[in-house]
Amino acid sequence: MGRWEPNARGRLERAALDLFTERGFEKVTVAEIAERAGLTERTFFRHFADKREVLFWGAGALQEFLVGSVDDAPGSLPPVEAVAAALAASGEAIFEERREFARRRQAIIASNAELQERELIKLASLAAALADALRRRGVADPAARLAAEAGIAVFKVAFERWTGDAGQRPLAQFVREAMAELTAVTTGR
Repeated sequence: MGRWEPNARGRLERAALDLFTERGFEKVTVAEIAERAGLTERTFFRHFADKREVLFWGAGALQEFLVGSVDDAPGSLPPVEAVAAALAASGEAIFEERREFARRRQAIIASNAELQERELIKLASLAAALADALRRRGVADPAARLAAEAGIAVFKVAFERWTGDAGQRPLAQFVREAMAELTAVTTGR
């Protein structure tokens, strides 16, 4: 095995997803992931802290994108609309090119309670970051927290629908539909 292998992160990610799908998350070791990818465990740990991070490593980039989008949103947008616009924009900017990965990832997380808990923790961190972004826009609490939490609820529903959709409708469309449903249930319209 050579010292340097191109696209090590991608190879490790694919190997992990394949193994998690074949045998279940709990039954797969880092050594097996590295072996399947044709790499060493040491290389694995250069890219991921542990095997869970194969599924969660993009959370920081997502948070950065969403917070930046809320920061840059027109000041005239109501708080929840600024969050919804950021979530819709994340579809094209981050998720659409990784749709198959997202589908496989979602199925793996849905089959494991530990991973579901980790996903909820990541989403809570994302909501807190969005609330901070709204506060910087002058939105007071509890409105900032409510708008951020509502946005995350919209995102969860939209993302689950998108990954379960057999068609090719964009994530942004699912975000808009979920936002419309939230508006309907809160306003009675």
